[in-house]
Amino acid sequence: MFSMILCDEKIKMTLKAKKINLRALEPEDLNFLYQIENNESFWEVSHTQTPFSKYILKQYLENAHLDIYEAKQLRLLVEEKSTNKQIGMIDLFDFNPHHKRAGIGILIHPDFQQNGYASEAISLLITYAFSHLNLHQLFANITSDNLKSISLFRKHHFTKVGVKKDWILSEGKFKDEVLFQLIKD
Repeated sequence: MFSMILCDEKIKMTLKAKKINLRALEPEDLNFLYQIENNESFWEVSHTQTPFSKYILKQYLENAHLDIYEAKQLRLLVEEKSTNKQIGMIDLFDFNPHHKRAGIGILIHPDFQQNGYASEAISLLITYAFSHLNLHQLFANITSDNLKSISLFRKHHFTKVGVKKDWILSEGKFKDEVLFQLIKD
């Protein structure tokens, strides 16, 4: 029992930074999730094409307790530490424990961008993925015109490994998507 408490405490420490905390989704996050998932300006990065009902999102939250090994994804809420305000989400997706890899995606609400929150969140998730999930690599798919995200991931030592030409159709035009990887030393 003591070792389990110690392990849980270590994970909690891994998910806290100077300005933000990462935490599991709670039922109280329904309105924030509804606002984010139904904001059409975010659909390009989330590959969404239709709005989500509160009913569907409530079901999603009810299943958010599923283990990453079962769900093959993990979504964490990014919370401003000083106010406990929901400011974004960060995901591990396409989790593959056999090949020890996962994709990483992040969205910080525009009202909270340019404050270092995304950088802290990525740093925390990298540490969590490499130390607790024992992953060997993380990858990110970023449209070639998303210069802020490209800069953010490069800051965290992700390297460009390829370009998927005309990969994303957005507002009637095709965009290239750049593949970045971070391989654990």
